[in-house]
Amino acid sequence: MPVTSVDNYFEDFRVGDVYDHPRGRTIDNNDNLWITHVTMNTAQAHFNLDYMQHMMDGIFSERLVMGAVTVAMVVGLTSEDMSENAFMDQGLSAIRLSTPVYRDDTLYASSEVLEVRDSDERPDAGVVVYRFTGRKTDGSQVVQGERTLLVKRRSHWAADDGHGNEGRS
Repeated sequence: MPVTSVDNYFEDFRVGDVYDHPRGRTIDNNDNLWITHVTMNTAQAHFNLDYMQHMMDGIFSERLVMGAVTVAMVVGLTSEDMSENAFMDQGLSAIRLSTPVYRDDTLYASSEVLEVRDSDERPDAGVVVYRFTGRKTDGSQVVQGERTLLVKRRSHWAADDGHGNEGRS
């Protein structure tokens, strides 16, 4: 079932819900270079254009965007719908990078809720597991993975957050 909403609490998520996140993000060279250097990733494929064009026998004509940049951007694109009311990430798993990303590629994301369950530790929150998928403008999939979040319960937090108890209908 396609869903479009923001500021979701635990009670709003249902297994099988699919979110097509409306925002896109164009990756620029600074995104890639900055994060590659900050993380001390020394793979030349991410920052040495001459190496990519000549030493790699022309397989790639441009530097590759580091996979961690792709994952971070796509997870960020899901945040408005999936994690605005999250306390914390509990895990990222099953991440697969399927298609190279280059500077000037625009990424879009979708998410499918896989699991919704009570938290053993926190009665004011619940656990939501979702699969995120990132695609380029042409629809080609670039990344897929699963994210596990601890999300606030509306019944405990909405008043403190300045929201009423209104929820999804």
